[in-house]
Amino acid sequence: MKELCIISGKGGTGKTSITSSFVALAEDKVIVDCDVDAPDLHLILKPEIEEEHEFRGSSLAVIDADKCTECGACEEICEFDAITDIRVNPILCEGCNVCTITCPEDAITLEEQLSGYVFISETRFGPMSHAQLNIAEEASGKLITQVRNNARKIAEDRGFDLIIIDGPPGIGCPVISSLSGVDIALIITEPTLSGLHDLSRILQLVKGFGTTALVCINKYDINTSNADEIVTFCEDMGISVVGRLPYDQIVTEAMVAGKAVVEFSDSELADEMTRMWGTVKNLLRRN
Repeated sequence: MKELCIISGKGGTGKTSITSSFVALAEDKVIVDCDVDAPDLHLILKPEIEEEHEFRGSSLAVIDADKCTECGACEEICEFDAITDIRVNPILCEGCNVCTITCPEDAITLEEQLSGYVFISETRFGPMSHAQLNIAEEASGKLITQVRNNARKIAEDRGFDLIIIDGPPGIGCPVISSLSGVDIALIITEPTLSGLHDLSRILQLVKGFGTTALVCINKYDINTSNADEIVTFCEDMGISVVGRLPYDQIVTEAMVAGKAVVEFSDSELADEMTRMWGTVKNLLRRN
């Protein structure tokens, strides 16, 4: 089973548009949206939910008023100032468990909280594993792990040999959870100075996993000199640039229509996405 994760150093680089075109072109694959904080792949794929499960990934301290003697030990020990007047602030509480250990009356317990929902769905391009993290929740790494485990089970049950992941932006915990164990990471960047900076950061992260990294320059023609600089940087790093996608308003039109670019129109951009997928597919087979 091969896993491809499409990521970027920041949001808005075109990951989801590229992912949706890849899943439209690929065969026998499971689709995964690991951007659980702000998922949007479903806007294009319009999944029909077949299974929905609660996800409980965070804990909250709860004080039993009948046992509490109001000694104040929990207030003193809490590093997050989450306990005031023997009341727990659910926003500030990190569920670290220190107060439960400190309480001499065993009046504090940790209770699991509803952090979000996990979904298994069907789309016109095949099965999809995705999720939605509740507002202000911080358990995205655990949720992504569950989403990926679901995807692997679906692939095993159906005999599929490919998982395509729409990863989260940045270099934090969600990206780390999305990258772990994948065969190839396709990094989407833009021909800007910040794009080059973000690319260098995320390449360091991918290198730490020992994962094969590929680069795609989206909207390369809005600044060809910066695009050339990114190509030179990648060559010096020994990284293959597998795609240079031109700027085209058809991306927005396809998104509004709820379709992948390659199914929406015949265009230079669609042709380049198709060619790039062929390159990535061959590299996955050899990896």
